[in-house]
Amino acid sequence: MPHINGSHHVTLSVGDAQEDVDFHVKVLGMRFIKKTVLFDGGLPIYHLYYSNAAGDPSAVITTFPWKQAGLEGRRGTNQARENQLAVPAGSLNYWTDRLGSFGIETRDLEALGTRRLAFDHPSGINYQLVEVENDPRVGYPKGGVGGEHAIHGIYGVGIHVQNPENMVEFLGDSFYSRDVKEEGERFQLAVGTPEHGNNVELVVNRTEEPGTWRYGSGTFHHFAWNMDNLENQAEVKFDLEGIGYTDVSDLKDRTYFKSNYMRTPGGALFELAVTHEEGGWTCDESPEELGSRFMLPPHWEDKRDEIMQKLDPVTIPTNPTDATRPTTL
Repeated sequence: MPHINGSHHVTLSVGDAQEDVDFHVKVLGMRFIKKTVLFDGGLPIYHLYYSNAAGDPSAVITTFPWKQAGLEGRRGTNQARENQLAVPAGSLNYWTDRLGSFGIETRDLEALGTRRLAFDHPSGINYQLVEVENDPRVGYPKGGVGGEHAIHGIYGVGIHVQNPENMVEFLGDSFYSRDVKEEGERFQLAVGTPEHGNNVELVVNRTEEPGTWRYGSGTFHHFAWNMDNLENQAEVKFDLEGIGYTDVSDLKDRTYFKSNYMRTPGGALFELAVTHEEGGWTCDESPEELGSRFMLPPHWEDKRDEIMQKLDPVTIPTNPTDATRPTTL
């Protein structure tokens, strides 16, 4: 039976690479696990990966920093807008103080029965920390944030839409969602299992123009779902095409996972992802070495020196509980 095992990762288009690293590692205390480049196109752009302690599916944020290329996006409706992350219940007061200590403005929210803390990435993307009880995923304890407060992983994604009906229909009839919750003009659906990291929230937004779908700093690129294995991934793609969503992409090998992509009726780009059967994040670095080297896809390995000259160097903030980690990549 075709199925979805919750979320896999989220990928954002941001601005400056060093600013992005500092935000996720120094401020949010996430684990830096991979430094590579965007596989598509001919322009070398960093692809940076951050995670919880184990790099679990449903706990990885990846970013494309576009400042060097001068590409800026436009946030708007018919676009994914909210990067929602799960934190332990009772930890938001800690996060308010921590973010404030870095000069980051926060906003307290109550939505769909959860307490949340909203703030913005330096490039303008909205983040929300959502309190969650009994989350089995383990936050990274060596990034300056104690395990009792550390980010577990993804909670979900907020997608702004002019009209939610088409997305509710797509998610319910074609993408294995369930449990619709409604609060004003916000609708929440849970996609597949397990019971964490799998929420889609549709936010009715009829006041803004549609946002950009191309690459550009300050915008979401895609939200990825965990297909479990290659056979199931092919079955999900087959089902989607049979329903009429015939623009699902061919399978693409991203070294650490294999992916199909599709544009949803609400404008957000979804990815159908399977962690690579030959090791995932550890196929080219040991678990202890994750994030310590600059990795390139095979088709660009012969241009390593040229690519490194085109990209600004990135320094990883010194980890306060792991002083042996290399700080420059």
